Amino acid sequence: MHTVRFIFTKKGAIKYISHLDLMRLFSRALRRADFPLKMSEGFTPRPKLSIVRALKLGLESEHEEARIVLRECIRPEDFRERLQKQLPAGIEIRDVTL
Repeated sequence: MHTVRFIFTKKGAIKYISHLDLMRLFSRALRRADFPLKMSEGFTPRPKLSIVRALKLGLESEHEEARIVLRECIRPEDFRERLQKQLPAGIEIRDVTL
């Protein structure tokens, strides 16, 4: 298992998306980018994704941190490029570290 930490921005109209919707947005984007996701166990498997702080609705941010667990190692540049293609305007992946 490999934990990938990434920093992203949340600006513009996307600032009105709730924390739960942001989690869904990232889950879907990660699946569409076809990453080897480590899924939770149980009745409803979900990607092992966490966003460090829940930002209040309507606030913009330049530095939000999230973590995802992958089954295989992926180069940070590839991760950033593939994920960014799946995200809407207002969310920009700034930095990726393993």
